[in-house]
Amino acid sequence: MIRLKSYLSGAWVDGQGEDEILVDASTEETVATTCTDGLDRDAALQHAREHGGPALRAMTFAERGAMLKAISKAIHDNREALIEASVQGGTTRGDAKFDIDGASGTLAYYAGLGKRLGDRTFLVEGEGEQLTRSARFFGYHVKTPREGVAVHINAFNFPAWGLAEKAAVAWLAGVPVFSKPATPTALLAFRIAETIVDTGVLPVGAFQFLCGAHGDVLDHLGPQDMLAFTGSGRTGAILRRLAPISDRHVRVNVEADSLNAVVIGEDVEVGSEVWQMAVRDIAREVTQKTGQKCTATRRVFVPRGALEALTEALSEEIGRVKIGHPMHDGVRMGPVASAAQQRSVKEGIARFVEAGATLAYQNDAAPIGVEPGKGFFVRPTLLVAEPGNVAVVHQEEIFGPVTTLLPYDSTADAVRFVAMGEGGLIASIYTDDKKALKELVLGLAPWSGRLLCGTKKVADQAIAPGMVLPSCVHGGPGRAGGGEELGGERGLSFYLQRTAVQGDRALLMRVLGLKA
Repeated sequence: MIRLKSYLSGAWVDGQGEDEILVDASTEETVATTCTDGLDRDAALQHAREHGGPALRAMTFAERGAMLKAISKAIHDNREALIEASVQGGTTRGDAKFDIDGASGTLAYYAGLGKRLGDRTFLVEGEGEQLTRSARFFGYHVKTPREGVAVHINAFNFPAWGLAEKAAVAWLAGVPVFSKPATPTALLAFRIAETIVDTGVLPVGAFQFLCGAHGDVLDHLGPQDMLAFTGSGRTGAILRRLAPISDRHVRVNVEADSLNAVVIGEDVEVGSEVWQMAVRDIAREVTQKTGQKCTATRRVFVPRGALEALTEALSEEIGRVKIGHPMHDGVRMGPVASAAQQRSVKEGIARFVEAGATLAYQNDAAPIGVEPGKGFFVRPTLLVAEPGNVAVVHQEEIFGPVTTLLPYDSTADAVRFVAMGEGGLIASIYTDDKKALKELVLGLAPWSGRLLCGTKKVADQAIAPGMVLPSCVHGGPGRAGGGEELGGERGLSFYLQRTAVQGDRALLMRVLGLKA
């Protein structure tokens, strides 16, 4: 058993009080303890503002990028040990690689962006604009690092990737990070934090890591600070309304619940390449990370005439996935992360059925390599419901290996039903019909942070819908939280202050380092 400490004000520290217990999701054995009682969060934030912020702002983008490159390499080099730590949360080896490689890959991407942005410490947006009749009087939009701390509250499902993707963007922007992982899977986050600190490449104060309850940290945020949260929509709404956040105008980014959708076009023939692509993608999104992904597919809209064939195809595909202890040979799906999560998923399925959904498939194989009755296992489940009659499918996310198949009768109906989910991170469209694709893209775009279009020509080339690329925006409107992360250089904007600077064009060009 290991004791997980926090890294605050440049030192590893331990709290004094009642311990929080971390258990192995497969065996329910205690594997770690942690405590944050008595830790001075305000002092840690001040340490970041006084030391980490100025040091990062003094560095060029290229220098910050080199720092990220070193951290990315350290995580990659420590991959095997990090995979072992991920087992505690019920993660299979394949899913652990997905999480850890996502962390190192995102850091590497932003390291490359830093190199491209080069030897400057701030950004100038666009080419500027003449503001009056005089060609001398010009205006530019300048983006400079904010002088506060980026507080990151991360979800339990991606303890490596979630920590690294937020930190990479903040550090490249020139802002220090205060990272708070979800406690149930904090063992991997702790190992990532150790790896980061051990590189020695971060300036003093650039990284704070709180392993356990966040306590009063939000009470000490001010107008230059930022809060990025990933988790439930309910918690995100509470955070936004907290007096220290709203009264001091703390900048907030939320990634929350997302009823991600798939629409299979009316032109897609059963057994075709596009059909097989859709089946493969949906099955992966149900079972990868045991369905505990913010990008996992929750609603599948299928032409009514193809509903039975899709149910059969998905049941067969999901049925081939072996479930059990993450380190057992051949196992591709482990348990959910905690007892609370197991209870939440089972209760969610029951609510959907009570509201009118039908249980179409449920894998009933006993988990491999675990003691009977032990572990937080949930059966992969397919539900079927009428999208116009069972409102709960558009209102609630079951965060586990569960998706609902929903028959539709026209493309216009599919667009309308997807919109009933009130916003998502990702919607996937499978069709080779250009007219239908245009209708779906334009109809779903206002409700989606990202659209993946599956067609015959990319059936064997496209990424899976659940794959988040650092070059593309991650986030979504409405229920998905209304925030944006990543997206290449766009991701830096959350941590930068955009300021209109007006004056003599020639003088401003010299001040801002612009070429004539």
